[in-house]
Amino acid sequence: MNKTDLIKHIASEAGITQSQAEKAVNSFTGAISSSLANGENVTLIGFGTFGISDRAARNGRNPQTGATIKIAAKKLPKFTAGKALKEAVDSPKKGKKK
Repeated sequence: MNKTDLIKHIASEAGITQSQAEKAVNSFTGAISSSLANGENVTLIGFGTFGISDRAARNGRNPQTGATIKIAAKKLPKFTAGKALKEAVDSPKKGKKK
């Protein structure tokens, strides 16, 4: 499923227009991005937690020359699935509760 498919699905499930659904999806992703940029986690009970992971600086190798290069430290977004999402994915009935 891509963003367009998600917007169509939300519009049909919620009984709203695709334009309204697109605004909702963009608002949702924007809120998560802003929170993570400010160093805050976003927890959706039962669904999961969006957080930040720190990757330490390290040495790497240029595959063409074999020369050692320094790879800078950085922060990366991460997602940890919640219990309900894990159970929905693991359910033998394709996403339905057991």
